[in-house]
Amino acid sequence: MEIEDRILYEDNHLIVVNKLCGELSQGDETGDETLADRVKAYLKEKYAKPGNVYLGIPHRLDRPTSGVMVYARTEKALVRLNASFRTDDVHKTYWAIVDRKPEPESATLRHFITRDSVANKSVAHCREVKGSKEARLKYTLLASSERYHLLEIELYTGRHHQIRAQLKAIGVHIKGDLKYGAARSNPDGGICLHARSISLTHPVRKERLEIVAPPPHDALWDYFTTHLAIE
Repeated sequence: MEIEDRILYEDNHLIVVNKLCGELSQGDETGDETLADRVKAYLKEKYAKPGNVYLGIPHRLDRPTSGVMVYARTEKALVRLNASFRTDDVHKTYWAIVDRKPEPESATLRHFITRDSVANKSVAHCREVKGSKEARLKYTLLASSERYHLLEIELYTGRHHQIRAQLKAIGVHIKGDLKYGAARSNPDGGICLHARSISLTHPVRKERLEIVAPPPHDALWDYFTTHLAIE
């Protein structure tokens, strides 16, 4: 799918794109092309910009995750967005397709996350341990199929692999997420975790933005979005 078909919001200060599973939100040690590279190429062509195109990255999404990705088009916007992401100004909601219905069907989870940088993995502990950081989220069951369940997740903190680790801690696994206990991988190598929406204050105009990303198109996502009338 072309970048222009995935743009959720664009002005002189911001561009927000619906990231696909498998895309890098920013560069890493693999050297693979990133979503940021593609957005820069789009801006360069659309506005006939000479030289390098500026694009600031105030947050990231894991490579196997899809959904709302915000980029800054100016340094001023990036500085202000960085400040917003460090506070409670930014609200993020995710959808996750999981293998087990959680009990209760809605709850707030509080854990303490430790990160193994070598394994690129996090563990959610019930109690505070050395080097841990508090992690909080709220999940709500939206719908169920015969084998899978759709959760909506409000993220209150932004820890490494937080949703994946906290769900595993309660015995729930995101479809396709082998690293955190799923039984099998997805055909595209991604996981069924989607950054559904983001709410933030525009860094220049100061108005409130609410941006929603359609989930990926495959049989299971389409089941939940179409057959269960979830938009």
